Amino acid sequence: MTKTLIIAEKPSVANDIAKSLGGFTKQGDYFESDQYVLTSAVGHLLEIRAPEEYEVKRGKWSFANLPVIPPDFALEPIAKTESRLKMLNKLIKRKDISEIINACDAGREGELIFRLIAQYTKAKQPVKRLWLQSMTPNAIREGFKHLRGDEEMQPLAKAARSRSEADWLIGINGTRAMTAFNSKEGGFFLTTVGRVQTPTLSIVVQREEKIKNFVSRDYWEVHAEFVCAQGVYEGRWLDAAFKKDEADPEKRAERLWSRAAADSIVTACLGKQGTVTEESKPTTSISPALFDLTSLQREANARFGFSAKNTLALAQALYEKHKVLTYPRTDSRHLPEDYLQTSMQTLECLSENANYQTFALQILKNRWVHPNKRIFDNKKISDHFAIIPTTQSPKNLSEPEQKLYDLVAKRFMAVFFPAAEFLVTTRFTEVAGHRFKSEGRIMTKPGWLAIYGREMPASGKESENDRILVPVSQGEKVLADKVLVEELATKPPARYSEATLLSAMEGAGKFVEDELREAMQGKGLGTPATRAAIIEGLLTEKYLLREGRELIPTPKAFQLMTLLKGLGVKELTLPELTGEWEFKLSQMEKGQISREEFMQQIAQMTQVIVKRAKEYDEDTIPGDYATLQTRCPKCGGEIKENYRRFACTKCEFSMTKTPGGRQFSIAEVEELLQKGEIGPLQGFRSKMGRPFAAILKIVPDTEKDNFKLEFDFGQPKEEDTEAPDFTGKTPVGKCPKCQGSVYDSGLSYVCEHTVARPKSCDFRSGRIILQQEILPEQMTKLLSEGQTDLLTGFVSQRTHRPFKAYLALGKEGKIGFKFEEATGKAAGARRKTTTTAKAKTATSKTAGRATKTASKTTAKKATVKKTTTKKTAPKKKEE
Repeated sequence: MTKTLIIAEKPSVANDIAKSLGGFTKQGDYFESDQYVLTSAVGHLLEIRAPEEYEVKRGKWSFANLPVIPPDFALEPIAKTESRLKMLNKLIKRKDISEIINACDAGREGELIFRLIAQYTKAKQPVKRLWLQSMTPNAIREGFKHLRGDEEMQPLAKAARSRSEADWLIGINGTRAMTAFNSKEGGFFLTTVGRVQTPTLSIVVQREEKIKNFVSRDYWEVHAEFVCAQGVYEGRWLDAAFKKDEADPEKRAERLWSRAAADSIVTACLGKQGTVTEESKPTTSISPALFDLTSLQREANARFGFSAKNTLALAQALYEKHKVLTYPRTDSRHLPEDYLQTSMQTLECLSENANYQTFALQILKNRWVHPNKRIFDNKKISDHFAIIPTTQSPKNLSEPEQKLYDLVAKRFMAVFFPAAEFLVTTRFTEVAGHRFKSEGRIMTKPGWLAIYGREMPASGKESENDRILVPVSQGEKVLADKVLVEELATKPPARYSEATLLSAMEGAGKFVEDELREAMQGKGLGTPATRAAIIEGLLTEKYLLREGRELIPTPKAFQLMTLLKGLGVKELTLPELTGEWEFKLSQMEKGQISREEFMQQIAQMTQVIVKRAKEYDEDTIPGDYATLQTRCPKCGGEIKENYRRFACTKCEFSMTKTPGGRQFSIAEVEELLQKGEIGPLQGFRSKMGRPFAAILKIVPDTEKDNFKLEFDFGQPKEEDTEAPDFTGKTPVGKCPKCQGSVYDSGLSYVCEHTVARPKSCDFRSGRIILQQEILPEQMTKLLSEGQTDLLTGFVSQRTHRPFKAYLALGKEGKIGFKFEEATGKAAGARRKTTTTAKAKTATSKTAGRATKTASKTTAKKATVKKTTTKKTAPKKKEE
């Protein structure tokens, strides 16, 4: 007897299908019944790569091997899920499997996941498609009664493959071409670009340019306090004849642009009586819509400061581990139309929780769950529906998990509650021909706001400045008891936070033309599942810095924008590229454009990007460059920035902007020129692509009668015959070996007897250990108390993964790592890999390896030019 193999996208969906169809028994990672074998992927199991003959092992970062446009694409397993792929391959090869049902998520990405599995395993069975937009048992059973034919799904499959391959072509070729261009003068300067990453970065850079170019203007407002029979109220002057000025958006009805004008209003109104007119009208405020991933990330960032990446991880844990939230990687804020009964079951579950009981029971008692297109709408659902609680009660949640669950639970209940009702009063007080405006709002019915109390959702419309106005009798005269001038200044636009950048990525379609805007409707830049990773990628590649909640573009980001515009490939910086692709891919899904035609256009675009980078022969890329405040160290002339260098306008002195593959900021160059050295700095890369830290110095170049940059790794030089002079310096502590004084010596902390001539001690510790800077106060703590605070920035040289540890003093003054004590399963796992107490700490040799490695991989007495000659790098994914 033959059977049908069902492949879902995720184990949770496979579980739901098994429960809905019934008759299955579990066989490890799959289910089996008399009719079906049921299993799942775990998201993407494969990624595309160039065929072997196109994959260059050496020299891939040079123009010689670009562009890479293979006629077809090979596939390779994703390492961490390879076991799942092997299991799927085994099931597909079973002799009793006569048919396959694609039960991956309904949408382009789900289609791609299945098609790549079928291609890699060389599946020959006929295929049918299960298309679900609701996961209720009834919807699943109905879906199996109306399976779609494979031919019907071909346009969607072609669009899915085309999007994936196009992203690969642009990412690989764009990254390699820009890296090759930036590494022309020697060294390796990794410059990643991508269809989503680069326009996202462009959004942040444009905002920063507006902030940088913003010129603040002083303005004045006039505020008054009016006394009436029943109390006092405030009002703000406004120009009754004001008209909006499109040419100057900073002009507002309440702003005055001269102090004299403001003072004249005070003189005219102070102590005078005024007349009052007002109107009150009822207004309502409905609750915000249910969460999709992006709106949940925004809310969690605004309320708790969670990063988009952390919010996704927490939501994923609440979905997979605790099973208390529905699938989080969604771009929909609606539920399926057949989800009314499930919603009531969810509310019954919430009613058993003391935190939500009152409101959940209120919804059920009043029968507020009913068909409502604002909540239940199949047309507003693509691959997945909104994030809501499940019918599982939460247990043993961590504090961050509980906070996120609370956001989702309250939002879910709030959408069923009636609107909040207010009475809004607008009052105008006229004094001596001048008009003052006062506004107040009184809540008459809390509606959905009762769920939140005083803790308003960040996306709510309430204002903390709402106030109740004291009543004024009809015809009553009021007294302008106080009239004050407030001096203010216009402010530049705010920097992006993760919350506002997620909004900008989601709404990127509004920046494009009408035809393309429709194609991007509901899509934006990236998907809800990838936007957090895009932002994290920009941070990892040092295009952005995170300061508090602000995201700040680095000099490397500005340089990339300058390069792309200068080379004439500005389209890589614009959301229009995504709009154009989405428009054409939607045409492909409708059969209006062929896959071959689309991929030809992508190949042409790839050729243009590489051609322009390869053929550019101007002296410098045009751009908005700085003139330094510090003068030339050789002749005192003016130093100006260009695309690659900082160069004197009067003599031949110049210095690279990217020593060791690290981009200088203007402030760093100024400090280097003023003091002759700067550091220690991190982020350099050796000739082999390994990260290292160093001090940079400007030293005389006697051969060329000039100055040159030189790395200093804090190691004593052979020709040094005199000990360093620590006179006037404060020691950081006592040497654990000889009780001498330990000093900060640039890239090292050294005992005074270690550098003495002759030396009588060998204590030395790196200032930067495995990419974690050890600040003087931490070294003081280590030497005085035996260990530092918990440090979180170490990065393993073997796995390249970050880890956190204490630095601790061991026997004979050796410094090693000490890790946090683990509990439960984690402790058991650690005991398996760490068999002795000694293994929990590393020797000072290990702890100091980062500095020593940097020293070994870079030539002694290295100048910048000498250390940046090869165009090699560690293998890296470019998109």
